[in-house]
Parts: sequence; structure tokens; C-alpha cells
Amino acid sequence: MSPTSRRGLSARIGVAALGVGILAAAGSGSAFAADEDTVDVQVEIAPAAEPGVLALTVAGEATALTEGEPSGTDRTFTGTLPTVTVTDTRLAENVDPEAYWYVMGAISDFTGTAGQPAISSADSFGWYPTIVAGDSSLVAPGDDVDPGIGGFVDAELLANADTSAAAAGGSYSASAGLLLQTPATVAPGSYSATITLTLLEG
Repeated sequence: MSPTSRRGLSARIGVAALGVGILAAAGSGSAFAADEDTVDVQVEIAPAAEPGVLALTVAGEATALTEGEPSGTDRTFTGTLPTVTVTDTRLAENVDPEAYWYVMGAISDFTGTAGQPAISSADSFGWYPTIVAGDSSLVAPGDDVDPGIGGFVDAELLANADTSAAAAGGSYSASAGLLLQTPATVAPGSYSATITLTLLEG
């Protein structure tokens, strides 16, 4: 051991011994506190930024449909679904190699704000999904759903084209053109409905 190292070690031993000596002296009653005060100590600990999250976000809370060109005797109203993003920060080795994730959409009926008869979404609503961002070799849009087929209940918006493990560590976004088609005799007024988007993996 060098002289410098020995001196450093001696200093540390001396401090430790001094500390014990002070504690022993305080315990023996030979020292007393002339005054005291307190200091509050606070710390804000953010969530750990570690891999391991599969999450869904939507870029907006609402969208509006506006009237377009009639389709035969029907009236049509179109709009755009706010961008839906799936972010996967998991490591590929931590994901089941046989798992797949997908985003499903369902919509309530359109209800009138002034007591108009409801518009059945299952019979009148459709959407046309598209990929907005992300590797299109790893994800794919869901199938188009036309209005009037009585089938818009659970429609796929976005899904793995490969497995969840292959898509791990990426971010993928999709949107959809929205279409409401009603008879010309539909009661006028304001209507609203709610689209529920669900990210599933299995």
C-alpha cells in the first residue's frame, strides 16, 4: 500500500473512531443540545423508464361528421378518426413469440339531443382504416366496413402483420375515414355517438 493510500485509510479510520467517540460521549450525558431545528426533505420519484409497456393513445377526444354528396336516396356524413397509436416498449425476448395484438373499435348508436329517434350504427356506420406511421411490414390496417351491412359491432382498426415479438420496441399509428349513411327521411337535429377503441393481445 502506498503512503498516500495509508494516509487516506488512516483519515477514514480516524473519522469513524471520532464518530463513535461522539456517540459514546453523548450517551454518557456529557453533551447536551443547546438548540435544535428541523429540515424537511422531499423527493419526487418518477415512474421507472424501463421497457415493458404496451399502450394505446388517441390524438383527440372528439371528431365531427359533415354532410357530403348523397348516395342515391341516402344522405352521407363523413369524418376522420383521430390518430390512434400503439406504443410497445417491451423487449422482444420478453414477449410471447406466438402472441398478436390488435385494436378493435365499437360504436354506440347515434342519439339525438332533442329526442329524435336513434340512428342504428350497426346498420348505418362504417369506417376505412389506414396506417399513418410505423413499419407497414409489421402492422396492417383492419378491413373496410361499409355502412348498411348490419355488422359494425367490433371492427378491427390495426393489427400485427407479424407477431407481437416482431413489433416490440416500435410505435404504430392508424386512422380511419368515417362514414354515416342515413335515409333521406332521417329526423334533423344534432346526434352523438361514442367509439370505444380497445387494444387486445392474445
